[in-house]
Amino acid sequence: MATDVTAPAPPRPDVAAIQRRTVRLLFLTQIIGGIGVTIGISVGALLAARIAGTAVAGLAQSAGVVGGALLAIPVTRIMAGYGRRPGLVTAYVVGAAGGVLVVLAAAIRQPPLLFVGMLLFGGGTAANLQARYTAVDLAEPARRGRQLSLVVWATTIGAVAAPNFATLADLTTRGWGLPPLAGPFAFSAVAFALAAAVLLGWLRPDPLLTARRLAAADAGAADPATTGRQGGGMLAAWRVVRARPAARLGIAAVAGGHLAMVAVMSMTPVRLGEYHSDAAVLGVVGVVLSLHIAGMYALSPVVGWLTDRLGRRPVILGALGLLLAACAVAGGSGHHTSGLTVGLVLLGLGWSGTMVAGSTLLSESVPTAVRPGVQGLSDLTMGLAGAGAAALSGFVVEAAGYPTLTLLAAIAIVPLVALALRPVPRRAPDEED
Repeated sequence: MATDVTAPAPPRPDVAAIQRRTVRLLFLTQIIGGIGVTIGISVGALLAARIAGTAVAGLAQSAGVVGGALLAIPVTRIMAGYGRRPGLVTAYVVGAAGGVLVVLAAAIRQPPLLFVGMLLFGGGTAANLQARYTAVDLAEPARRGRQLSLVVWATTIGAVAAPNFATLADLTTRGWGLPPLAGPFAFSAVAFALAAAVLLGWLRPDPLLTARRLAAADAGAADPATTGRQGGGMLAAWRVVRARPAARLGIAAVAGGHLAMVAVMSMTPVRLGEYHSDAAVLGVVGVVLSLHIAGMYALSPVVGWLTDRLGRRPVILGALGLLLAACAVAGGSGHHTSGLTVGLVLLGLGWSGTMVAGSTLLSESVPTAVRPGVQGLSDLTMGLAGAGAAALSGFVVEAAGYPTLTLLAAIAIVPLVALALRPVPRRAPDEED
């Protein structure tokens, strides 16, 4: 049958309406997913210590971090080929499977199964991180920072609420015959499954596929679906990033900010334990880390507004300045909890700036067709940077002390300042090489 070339083109979708629906849906699932991630992590080390011993308890937590980073690779390949919805759903389903395996490992007391479960449990983290990029697929250029920051901020609600559910989950599931500390992971699995079901049922139309169709229509391309399946791997993503200075700055800002934050934050409880009694240290650590987390997330909408108002690179520079100040204040606070607290709040604010502005800059600096692969590369780099920082920070503190750790974290930030100060030529977001 001959094609009717005179037939009218299909109507252009209401992008603003789709974007509003997408952000509302992501906001909801980020709360659910945030509860799932945090309620498990809050007892992960304790459960690992009970099953495998205190010496390897920290490795179980690291397994979750590494799992989230590595899972970014297959998840973004799925997104590159089929859209955001199947990628996010897959990540949450993997996280739910990990939660089930952790519960099973606790029931039969098998440490290897526990570590496999924690690796897969990182799927929840991978989904939460990728959701921030989903929020900017159809966002107006002048509102990208705010849209992304709203999704980041939604994670705060789940993260703050989750620890309060851990005790309830543990007590409830003990009545079902589950061992102590396994209940929170059972609840995590349910939360991840619920988030997956909500996205599977309601994330329609897919924002990434819609953005590709619009970009292809504007460019006169014939087959946007085929274009989207090209270059989904990490190697192709690296080639794209290497050719774009703005994309390099975006990835470096996200990874560098995360490295500095994790290195200093992970050893802060140890620092507080040096001059607080065992009876008081847990309460002090709780207050200090709560304020730190508030710095990370609570003001992210303001950071997003500044990112759109002032520009991506100025906010990155300001965030790097906050990270340097945080290292100086925390490292020089001595045995003064108030000074250390100020340093940790500044550390959280600096992380928020690099995360929001860096992610926004990265997303708009690469073509739509390869955007998921590049974003996956960023999350992989960020996750491995954080895992490496957490693993090495303890050795640094034991060998040279906490102030030396903060000094090394500051030194790691200095090259990023130089990179951010270099002129970054602007390219069209969907310009192909």
